[in-house]
Amino acid sequence: MIVGHLLVPQQEVWKHLAQNVLATLVANTALLLACIVPLTAVMGVGLGWLTGVCEYPGRRFFAWALVLPFAIPPYVFAFVYLGLFDFTGPVQAAMRSLFPSMGFIDIRNGFGVAAILSLAFYPYVYLMARTAFMTQGRTAMEAARTLGMKPSRAFFKVALPMARPFVAAGLMLVCMESLADFGAVSIFNYDTFTNAIYKAWFGLFSLESAAQLSSVLAIFVLTILVLEQRMRARMRYTEAGRSCHAGRIKLTGTGKWAAFAASLLVFLLGFGIPCVQLGIWAWEVVGPDALRYLQYSMRTLTLGLTGAFVTVVCAMVLSFAKRNDPGTITTWTSRVATLGYALPGTVLAVGVFMAASWMDDWLLAGVGWIAEAEPAPILQGSLGLLIAAYVIRFLAAGFGSVDSAMQRITPSIGEAARSMGVTGHAVLRRVYLPMLNKGLMTGAILVLVDIMKEMPVTLMMRPFGWDTLAVKIYEYTSEGEWELAALPAVVLILVGLLPVLLLTRQSERQS
Repeated sequence: MIVGHLLVPQQEVWKHLAQNVLATLVANTALLLACIVPLTAVMGVGLGWLTGVCEYPGRRFFAWALVLPFAIPPYVFAFVYLGLFDFTGPVQAAMRSLFPSMGFIDIRNGFGVAAILSLAFYPYVYLMARTAFMTQGRTAMEAARTLGMKPSRAFFKVALPMARPFVAAGLMLVCMESLADFGAVSIFNYDTFTNAIYKAWFGLFSLESAAQLSSVLAIFVLTILVLEQRMRARMRYTEAGRSCHAGRIKLTGTGKWAAFAASLLVFLLGFGIPCVQLGIWAWEVVGPDALRYLQYSMRTLTLGLTGAFVTVVCAMVLSFAKRNDPGTITTWTSRVATLGYALPGTVLAVGVFMAASWMDDWLLAGVGWIAEAEPAPILQGSLGLLIAAYVIRFLAAGFGSVDSAMQRITPSIGEAARSMGVTGHAVLRRVYLPMLNKGLMTGAILVLVDIMKEMPVTLMMRPFGWDTLAVKIYEYTSEGEWELAALPAVVLILVGLLPVLLLTRQSERQS
């Protein structure tokens, strides 16, 4: 429905967008990607090589600690660093005391947003690059060394080209996440497509303008998604000779301390400093008024648990259908159903809301008793519609865990159950469910945390009065109330650590 707006353009809307909006949005988005891609590439590839192949002080700690920024939503990064670098913040206050003639340093620009998003998204490249370096073996590197190559030259000529598909896939994910980000760019007041879609809908009250902008952004994201899938298709996880477990490159002298310093700096900027500052701000506002956050937390948890339950059930049904009928139709159905993760939240919200508006008009016009009993919109602004949007957005996260667990169940188990007279839904209930419990739990946790941290869909589609932790963070940061936003941010980070710890635990088993 969103992409269809390109096929039936409204001339007046497009004329207004072309004259006043599109050029700025394209330029800002291009600048953002041009800065984020090299920053995340340098951090992700460099740290992936150090922790995956080399040996230096603190490597075991940094191997999993460098994934922890995954637990912090990008919009939390944004308001923390804005608070730190504000005119009255600790950084600029200290610099003015040292250099009285120094002026104000404003980070509310494209470079500031790019730096913040790079700290939030570099783990995508880090995990992919680390996996590549750990699975490509040491034979090729040793052969390069025997031919007289220095370690640095062997890295750029041998190891990095072999890891290129992995790194490219990680950078594609970074691009999609950057295009989809709404919270950080809105806090920085930096105009991109996601921010413009929200302003068009809730500022100008023009759903048509929001839909036209969403269609353009959807085309960009789907193009990147196709490229990312092609990169994944080129990946091979085979080892070339002995693996890195046979012996790491032991760094000595200044090299090992430079590696330690680089890892520590990224860890502090990406996790340590934000968490410490949030803790300080949260401690300042803790008091009797803090009990009001309990209501926001309960609403957030209610939406998260409900959305996680419905999403995991849908994922289980989809995986079970794919298992029993592995045909072309079922395979493509599962692929299409899990495309929602690639859509930015603002684009998804516009598409779901437009579909609900059409359904409401059809119900009120075609079913008389509904129009008489409920003249107001039925689906628009309802919790059910919000949960449906969550399911569309995060089905991929739940389906990945459930389907992976389903693949570990051998077909002979299902055949044995059928030979004993257990058929249909009874096979799923009595045989598969007990064996899928770990996959279901992992998928539920991932979806729960994603929903609790999700901002644009909740902000744009929540029922009236249903403020959540993410919504309150947006409201407080819009007014510059960093301290008040810290308490809900701390709760979100603590919850977000659950899947990150699961991810790092799995990653450590490979190291």
